[in-house]
Amino acid sequence: MERISNISRETKETRIQAALWLSGGPVEIDTGIGFFDHMLHAWAFYAGFGLTLTAKGDLEVDGHHTVEDTGIVLGQALREALGDKAGIRRFGSAYVPMDEALAFTALDFSGRPFLVYEADMPQARMGAYDACLTEEFMRALAMNSGLTLHMRAQYGRNAHHITEALFKSLGLAMKDAVKMEGTGVTSTKGVL
Repeated sequence: MERISNISRETKETRIQAALWLSGGPVEIDTGIGFFDHMLHAWAFYAGFGLTLTAKGDLEVDGHHTVEDTGIVLGQALREALGDKAGIRRFGSAYVPMDEALAFTALDFSGRPFLVYEADMPQARMGAYDACLTEEFMRALAMNSGLTLHMRAQYGRNAHHITEALFKSLGLAMKDAVKMEGTGVTSTKGVL
């Protein structure tokens, strides 16, 4: 079964195109925000996904629209690639240490989007990336993929390390959650 998706989205603020392969493939990302590209690459790599993504946004304003809209597109891509979710494990969780930082992610492809995000950032910026945008990305991703997502930075002193640990733990948790384990839907209700 091919679990792939191609999503395009254009607004007055952004133009985004993404191709997602849950079974793996090349990872090529260009959002115009170097640190964000680095985080998306880490996420896709640790999830075992193939991802090509280009985003053109109003970076002369700031990175908010580009980051949030990328979360929307990737959420829609995940939803499309998973289809009815028959056979997937559904749940996943992971801890990731990165130097002095430790992050935890738990998630459920439940179809009931929700975000709990607890991650204080000691620095406000990492290059051209505002630390507060990670929460905006995660919210857009969860709401558009139908994902129940809980994330916590357990501790850390470096915003780069904290953010990277969050994205990597998201990838590892998704890798487990999208694994095929059978043919039916993993729910006592029989449907997600």
